[in-house]
Amino acid sequence: MPKNKIIGKKYFRLLKNIHIFAETQFKSMRKIITEPTPLSDKDCFYLIDRLRDGFSHHLHCHAEYELNLVTGCKGSRRLVGDSLEETPNYDMVLIAPQVEHQWIQHNCRNMKIREICLQFSSGLFSEDLLAKTQFSNIRRLFESCTFGLAFDMDAMLAVFGKVEALARKAVGFDRILMLMDVLNTLGEAIAQGHAHEVSTTHNSENHTSENGRVALVQDYIAANYRSVLRLEKISSMAGMTPTSFSRFFKMRTGQSLSEYIIEVRLSHAARMLIDSHKTVAEICFGCGFNNVSNFNRIFKNKKNCSPKEFRETYRRTHSVT
Repeated sequence: MPKNKIIGKKYFRLLKNIHIFAETQFKSMRKIITEPTPLSDKDCFYLIDRLRDGFSHHLHCHAEYELNLVTGCKGSRRLVGDSLEETPNYDMVLIAPQVEHQWIQHNCRNMKIREICLQFSSGLFSEDLLAKTQFSNIRRLFESCTFGLAFDMDAMLAVFGKVEALARKAVGFDRILMLMDVLNTLGEAIAQGHAHEVSTTHNSENHTSENGRVALVQDYIAANYRSVLRLEKISSMAGMTPTSFSRFFKMRTGQSLSEYIIEVRLSHAARMLIDSHKTVAEICFGCGFNNVSNFNRIFKNKKNCSPKEFRETYRRTHSVT
């Protein structure tokens, strides 16, 4: 057999093996970022009430239930599992554990979006407790929320004042009773037909190939956020040119790649400020920032306080019970 034909066959087999390897790697990495939350094992729930000038969430999931009440969000998009909906001006949704979700700015022009986020552990109520008659509404809530539940305006009006009161209440046992009241009211709203499922699945295998590309990149960033991340390498992972990928990523996530990387790094930095005694400089470099002054400036711009103020404020008056 001629030498060039032998080389040609070897080259073809090599390309085939590279394709199989790349396809295997792609499938194995198609996961959603598991985001660290401020809720520790010793906490019952976490609540934050804040004003935002826009949405910069990345696609993520976590082990806790999350109730989000958002006002002034008309024109934004809410992604939960396989559901992508444009939100009205008032939106309330309960998201089950490990279900990927994201809010995207889209056509929302409001610069004063109010967001109340309540996170609580799925193990907060035991099966024996939920089996009691008095907990039937809360049991209904958990049984109905397989992936995510969106509530209508009637339900939101019934619970909004209670959540606001919970946000104002100082740390103490009464807050647990107030949380139960909120969840009980949500369960009643389901019984009265004021809620509907927002997703049928959160399995990433059902995502489109475009979502798979985004998930691949997000996984890479989650694993390497401490290191230098270059657009050229990330775009090549998605099989696109840097310019095309930048446009594609912005369209799919609502934020630029650099904004997304900063958001991931800041999320980990905030977690370390709460959970560790490391210095601000150690946290800065440990989360992928290469300059302390730049880290302080970005953190203050995004969190409206310096890293030091964030740590002190959380330890003094944090919203965890």
